Amino acid sequence: MGPVAFSKRRAVQQNNPKHPRKTWKSHHPDQSSTFLSGEPRVSTQSLNQVCPTTDPPTMAAGDIRLSIAHQTRFALRLAAALSSHSAAAAAPAANAAFSPLSLHVALSLLAAGAGGATRDQIAASLGGDGPGAAEGLHALAEQVVQLVLADGSGAGGPRVAFADGVFVDASLKLKPAFGEVAVGKYRAETQSVDFQKKAAEAAGQVNSWVEKITSGLIKEILPPGSVDHTTRLVLGNALYFKGAWTQKFDASKTKDSEFHLLDGSSVQAPFMSSTDKQYIASYNNLKVLKLPYQQGGDKRQFSMYILLPEAQDGIWSLAEKLSSEPEFLEKHIPMRKVPVGQFKVPKFKISFGFEASELLKGLGLQLPFSPEADLAELVDSPEGQNLCVSSIFHKSFVEVNEEGTEAAAASAATVVLRSFTMPMDFVADHPFLFLIREDMTGVVLFVGHVVNPLLAP
Repeated sequence: MGPVAFSKRRAVQQNNPKHPRKTWKSHHPDQSSTFLSGEPRVSTQSLNQVCPTTDPPTMAAGDIRLSIAHQTRFALRLAAALSSHSAAAAAPAANAAFSPLSLHVALSLLAAGAGGATRDQIAASLGGDGPGAAEGLHALAEQVVQLVLADGSGAGGPRVAFADGVFVDASLKLKPAFGEVAVGKYRAETQSVDFQKKAAEAAGQVNSWVEKITSGLIKEILPPGSVDHTTRLVLGNALYFKGAWTQKFDASKTKDSEFHLLDGSSVQAPFMSSTDKQYIASYNNLKVLKLPYQQGGDKRQFSMYILLPEAQDGIWSLAEKLSSEPEFLEKHIPMRKVPVGQFKVPKFKISFGFEASELLKGLGLQLPFSPEADLAELVDSPEGQNLCVSSIFHKSFVEVNEEGTEAAAASAATVVLRSFTMPMDFVADHPFLFLIREDMTGVVLFVGHVVNPLLAP
């Protein structure tokens, strides 16, 4: 997700002066980044940030599995909403990528500064339930930050960099309880900036912070005008991922071939190919490819998955199925390598940004953006009573090449894997979904779709 900006609500005099109507300002820039490539991948969000913790995570194994299942459900619901928006557009011809993990962490941190119904609604939207739901989100975030998002490049694994940031106006102080959660659970760093008098300069500080964390892949998370004198806080996080394939593709074998578009036309795009055995599973109307990244000494296992519908225009219905059937992804993970016949995967680059508040409202998260928002636990000031979220920006960049990746209908029938003794084809020559996840935990880092690999980022 991109940065989350908080603005002060201004009271407007009504007929009854004892009950003024509150209004708030909204901004609409792209602010989260995700990058998938044969090498790095990046995702940035401005919603929440945290600083180092000292105590190890203490969640029980069963609680961890359930919480990660909820995180995956949130990721796929958001991906389906984004796909549905793309499908409904006049010209649904854009590639897309985002980091649901960044959004999840950002919203979880926001819950630490929320109270009452606002906190409960945030927790419920992320899969939490009951009076301790928010605390469960913080415990999960602590686990993810320490275990999944730790850098593995020193041990031969992917390069991972993650940071949370809380940027608060110089006139305010964070409430101690919120600060303890942000720093202790989320490893967030806090910075004092002058939104009221130097909004453009403050936005520049946030952008510079994001650019540093993402190794320069995302240079602007807060566009001009996205913060002003009414802004009081920006919660953000940035995620960088760069992984090399376990089996790299031979660049000399990359050749142009036909890729079929949603409108029935086609383009000539560069396709990578290989004769090595691959992790492929074939089901009714769907094939799934798993491309593992090189594993480090810490035993984490990151992989990219490409979900290729049989129908050339089946991408949107597949996205809906992923969202509506929580176990769909886990039931369709390729478990063994098979010999290949035709095997072709297109190279692609994606740069995608969106303002996430409307999508989140569509998923039932309304209160943080409304005049009734209760975010009084963020800052130690009477102004805390008048805060609401004005916008959530997300920006992503994804590139997939020969080396690796750089970032940023219901049925009761039993699903049965087809049995193959002959080589299996996998030709991704029409629109498909993709995601990157850590397989030991099931945590989904990035999700996206490719409708045209030639579209410029």
